[in-house]
Amino acid sequence: MAVGGRSSWDPWLVAGALGVAGLLALHSAVPNGVGRLGSLLETFLPWLGVAVPVLGCLALLKRSWAGLLACLAPGTVWLWMFGGMWFSSPPGSYDLTVVQHNVADDNADPAGTARALLATRAGLIAVEELTPAARPAYQDVLGTSHPHRAVHGTVGLWSAYPLSDVRAVDIRPEGFPEGWRRALRATVSAPGGRIAVYVVHLPSVRLGPTGLASAARDESAALLGARIAAEPAGRLLVVGDLNGTVQDRGLAPLTSRLHAPPTGFAFSWPAGLPVARIDQVLGRGVEVTEVSALEATGSDHLPVLGRVLLR
Repeated sequence: MAVGGRSSWDPWLVAGALGVAGLLALHSAVPNGVGRLGSLLETFLPWLGVAVPVLGCLALLKRSWAGLLACLAPGTVWLWMFGGMWFSSPPGSYDLTVVQHNVADDNADPAGTARALLATRAGLIAVEELTPAARPAYQDVLGTSHPHRAVHGTVGLWSAYPLSDVRAVDIRPEGFPEGWRRALRATVSAPGGRIAVYVVHLPSVRLGPTGLASAARDESAALLGARIAAEPAGRLLVVGDLNGTVQDRGLAPLTSRLHAPPTGFAFSWPAGLPVARIDQVLGRGVEVTEVSALEATGSDHLPVLGRVLLR
């Protein structure tokens, strides 16, 4: 019931709208000490925008003009943070195309997945969760067009361009076994120039009653970030399954040293209903001009394609 023209819903809708605006703008202030709630929020941060039309419709339904006006706050903050990704411009020029994919170690059709990656015509094809049993299928499909290959443990890189200075990168968190090998580095002699490429797969995270279990992933990200900081190459790419979004503070020791693409949400996981991009194409000394998620394969992740300008 309205009293004196003022809806009884006003305080609740205003509080809800301002609360959403506050979480968007001040997400870094949400503590991460208990259950890594800050990282959990940042993993799905763009989805807070869904609350704006919901609150707006409720305000109209209840004729709460104060609530409707308050919705401008979260709407404005969301557009400031993510509008550039939503209203993406047509792709510009680029020198290099890279596709990266967590192909899933239980993928029942590795040859079909390899053919899907080949169809992208990317010069670089990076994969994670590559098993010894599936490796021949990828080599059979990709080997002719991408004759240069680097494989270390469960990560691999097939390249149409010559590779050099290929080496393993140790990003094992404390207590992980010697056989845990999920990162490599190679120098690619691409048409636009030489570039260092890291193919990585950070440890998985789990969501449970105590919150987000991401300590191992965060430790691995810090180790990789230190390696990137010491990398002498002026131009580099980091591609792979980071098991986290670029907004997630747990990845900050790594992502703070790299640049993310300015456009495209490219949600990649889970493949059936993607809600987050945890598969990344990030650069330093180059510009990743575009990133997009591709059609599903036999994996629980979608492939992610990036266009790279070698400045």
